[in-house]
Amino acid sequence: MKNRQGELQPGAVVKMKKPHPCGSNSWELIRMGMDVKIKCLNCGRMVSFKRKKFEKALREILDREGD
Repeated sequence: MKNRQGELQPGAVVKMKKPHPCGSNSWELIRMGMDVKIKCLNCGRMVSFKRKKFEKALREILDREGD
């Protein structure tokens, strides 16, 4: 798997493998560090992951802030 660390920064919109129970799988990256915090773009719920688990569940980067 390609290292995407340089591409991921707060404000990026990412797509996860599994959808949130509200039906959306688009998330905004809020915090990136040892733990990762993401916010559902449909319902606003925030979820925290360990970085390794987040990278495994990440499908693609949809948009980056400033693009």
